[in-house]
Formats: sequence, structure tokens, C-alpha cells
Amino acid sequence: MEFILKPFQEEIVVKRLANVHYFEFTPSYHTSGDSHPFCELLYVDSGSIQIVSENYTGELKQNEMILHGANQKHALACEDNVAPNVIIIGFECVSKELEKLTFSPFRLPTELQKMLAEIIKEARAVYEPPYNIPNLKDMKKRSGFSFGADQLIKEYLQIFLIKCLRGEIADERQISATEAEDSQIREVKSYLDENYSQKIVVDELCFLFGTNKTTLSKKFKSAYGATIIDYVNTLRIKHTKRLLRENRYTLTEIANMLNMSSVHYLTALFKKYVRLTPTEYLRTLKEKLS
Repeated sequence: MEFILKPFQEEIVVKRLANVHYFEFTPSYHTSGDSHPFCELLYVDSGSIQIVSENYTGELKQNEMILHGANQKHALACEDNVAPNVIIIGFECVSKELEKLTFSPFRLPTELQKMLAEIIKEARAVYEPPYNIPNLKDMKKRSGFSFGADQLIKEYLQIFLIKCLRGEIADERQISATEAEDSQIREVKSYLDENYSQKIVVDELCFLFGTNKTTLSKKFKSAYGATIIDYVNTLRIKHTKRLLRENRYTLTEIANMLNMSSVHYLTALFKKYVRLTPTEYLRTLKEKLS
């Protein structure tokens, strides 16, 4: 008797990709009503935005996501004093099930936030910049990208959508209980998220959380893919970029808020991580959003 091979039942099939964007919007930025023949995923990484769509009108807060279905008219707007960071992914997928994700925002648990980050990483490996120009009609692919990177975008996105539809967005406590991260390391991350504007000393962290430098450094990098110092600096730069976009403080005032030794140090750190000076960053951003 021959083996009988069984076909897979495919519920969510992403056929083509329109774009993968990470926007750093300025306050008061808005779009007019738009529609297109593909779905659009919106996720707020920081801040908040206002959404107007056929199925939902209201606020989309930090760590929340919503989907716009194909050909559904939609628009977004930033408040006058908020400069949000927003991920937008446009993709072609014919599935009535996806409509369930269009009626109200939902908060992504840590697991799905990480999966969304992986989609962005693979997209950066496949597609050439820029990644932050609204209505970019033709994202160009790189030549010679890593083996399987294009397919991974498709597979990760399909898995991500399936997990959302299976209700794994529903209970943060259940997801957290099964995460592989060490609970102590999660506490360290939470501490850094709340205190990055203060002086961070690794030896002091070891004392506060009852561990040693080697164990803490190794576990943190394994869990979050960055050293503690790099993670803190990334938070500081992200905060600086948001305050610059909001245009309420000078760079000197921001440096003082972050307890940095001088504005020159902040400028050097900014250029190291962003590859632009703060002035160049603002000018480039305004050109792309205009």
C-alpha cells in the first residue's frame, strides 16, 4: 500500500505585499480618506492616533492594532501634541475571517509584538529604503537578499494573523505565563522602560535585582537581542525623536530631561544611533511626510 499524502488546509494565505512601513509621524499629521484593493494592518508602537474607517472610528493606543479590509475607506490623524510611531503593512489576502480584526482595536501581547518585529526585520532585509514615505507605490526589492527572507515575511505574517484570529490576543496573562523570558529579566526591562531617563549603572541593577553582571548581561541580551546599555540608549533616542517632532523643547532641555552630561553628548549619541544629527533628522522627516 502506498503512503497517502494529505494536503494542508490553508485558512490564511497572503498572496502579495504592498508595503511595510515604520512611520514617525509629527503632531497634527493626517491622511485623507483612502481605499485600496488590499488589506492594511496598523499598529501603534508609541503614542496614539485617531482612526476613521468603515468599521471603526476612534482611538488606536500604544501596543494596539487594527486591520482595514480590502477596499474599505479609512484615514488616520495625529493629535496636536502627540508624535506617534506607527507600523503599517499592506498585503493581499482573500479571507472573510480577517474582517473580524477590523471592528475594534486590540492589544498585542508580547509574543505577537515580537513576531511583528520579526516581520519588519525580514522586510528590511528584502526591501530597499525608504520605509517611511506615505503612499509609496512601489517598494523596490534588493538584489541578492538572504536565502528565504522573502518567504519568511509571508510565513510570519500568515502565522501572526492566524494567532490574532485564534484569540491569542485575548489574555495577556496566559501568554505571559508561557513566555520563555525569565521573570527577573522582564522585571529588569520594566525598570529600564520606566527609568531610562535616569543614570543606569549595571552594578546597581545587579544589586536591585539580586543577580550578578555576567548572568544579567547574558540573559538580557538573549531575551531582547541587545545589551542593557544599547537598550537604554535606544529608549533615550526614541524619546528624543518624539520630543523633537513635538517641537516643545530645545535639544538642551531634552538633554537635561534625560540627565545627560551635555547637549553635545546627546547629539553625538543621536548621530551614532540615527546616523543623522537631530537637525538633519527633523529636516529629512518633514521632507518625507510633505
